[in-house]
Amino acid sequence: MKVYLDDVRETPRGWVRANSAREAIEYLKTGKVVEISLDHDLGDEQVEGTGYEVLEWIEREVHLHGFKPPIMSVHSANAPATERMLQAIAAIQEKAKG
Repeated sequence: MKVYLDDVRETPRGWVRANSAREAIEYLKTGKVVEISLDHDLGDEQVEGTGYEVLEWIEREVHLHGFKPPIMSVHSANAPATERMLQAIAAIQEKAKG
């Protein structure tokens, strides 16, 4: 399964949409996600969360439970958040190798 986390953009063909960080994490918990593309800003941050929160969850799971992360990418228009998320992805990938 390929998961597309976004609140505004059209979901690409062949992807499953997640509208909130919580929803994306629920998909990840199934163990069936092979790829995830993340937006950062999802509307009301208190309600919907952020794409970065999904990466924090993945990082914890990799560290604590040996979770095998999916292919991860960012499609956010928020440049500072994108940079932060790309750094998180690099750290997750490094941790998953070791």
